[in-house]
Amino acid sequence: MVDIQTLATQIQTRFGDKLQDTITACEEITIEIAPQYLREICVALRDEAAFKFTMLIDVCGVDYSNYGVSEWVTEKATGTGFERGVSKIKNLEWKKPRFAVVYHLLSIEHNQRLRIRAFAAGEPPMIDSVTDIWPSASWYEREAFDLFGIIFNGHPDLRRILTDYGFIGHPFRKDFPLIGNVEVRYDAALGRVIYEPVSIEPRTLVPKVIRNIDKTSEKPVIPPAQETPNV
Repeated sequence: MVDIQTLATQIQTRFGDKLQDTITACEEITIEIAPQYLREICVALRDEAAFKFTMLIDVCGVDYSNYGVSEWVTEKATGTGFERGVSKIKNLEWKKPRFAVVYHLLSIEHNQRLRIRAFAAGEPPMIDSVTDIWPSASWYEREAFDLFGIIFNGHPDLRRILTDYGFIGHPFRKDFPLIGNVEVRYDAALGRVIYEPVSIEPRTLVPKVIRNIDKTSEKPVIPPAQETPNV
């Protein structure tokens, strides 16, 4: 078994400037690569004797919208008495594309694992498929397409896999409404299932702390010890 520092050095030496970043943390290696080098690097990682990552464990999408923002946009429930229970941290300035695709690889021969991250730019975001490199990627890529709207160029059968055929939008995107866009019901008069705009009233689902407000000073009032504030 090759230790992760040695493997990281081998990867950096082999691929050089084609790597955008190499992260070694928690006994794991994550390499970030430009999407135009994705297939080239994946083939090398699969076939070359030093790596032999012959098994693709998982492919998933990531939405970095509002990444690092301690206060995020949401519907305000009331003008007074509410605040979100979030830590006040310094906001991070995110300069990379919103969507990324993450690949988890396993080398049985060397007993090693590797994570690859590549960003998919544009709208809809696009990146090359790796189904011909690792056939197990087929359903994973369909799932990322279904839930995040990421297009995988070259996929032989890119269609939804978890949501219905008439589903609108991609539910794992951070800006997807929690109540959805459409609802399904059986119409007895038409004798079939129909889709129509969702009829559920939007409601606030963001964790919040409710505090009593002193109207004269507009300052929070600490409740008596015997009372339990609503959360």
